[in-house]
Amino acid sequence: MSTSFRIGPNSIIQTVAALEASFGKKQAEELLKKIDHGHLIGNLPSEMVEESKFHALVTALDKEIGSQKTGAILEESGSRTAQYLLRVRIPGLFQKFLKLLPAGPAFSLFLFAISKNAWTFAGSGAFSYSTGKKPTITVVVTHPSVPVVGSFYLGTFTYLLEQLVNPNVKIKADIREEGNTITCHYACRI
Repeated sequence: MSTSFRIGPNSIIQTVAALEASFGKKQAEELLKKIDHGHLIGNLPSEMVEESKFHALVTALDKEIGSQKTGAILEESGSRTAQYLLRVRIPGLFQKFLKLLPAGPAFSLFLFAISKNAWTFAGSGAFSYSTGKKPTITVVVTHPSVPVVGSFYLGTFTYLLEQLVNPNVKIKADIREEGNTITCHYACRI
């Protein structure tokens, strides 16, 4: 798989921030060194990064601290990424407009807008969604990774949908490794 596909730097920035929030700065730095990612300490990316760097970090964390802890870190990282998107990337006027709409149309319009820039988080993978009575979001990860990576997307979409579509949204994740891909399917109750 080519490493030329790039994704947003928040995948790494917010994962390190979530590690520090969970373990404390000193222990998080020791963990990063132990898993051969010490180069991130005081040197977080500020531009798009090769998706391989994010997936390598996720895989190393999963191997070192296990899927349950890694999943919690990644879900928090996704939530933090969503907060960044709301502050910096999603125009305030668009956010206000979405909040005025009923949940179904808000979901449809928001996911349509997200689909235009999906490459910034899907990298070499794919993003799709469906609307209607049983709305869904699907992210297919084609770069070698581990299934727990789906927790990052779960955290991101949960926070965004709670803030922009319905504060009581419920998302059920079904994350499966299928051959060389990981399919992250999120059934949404909006």
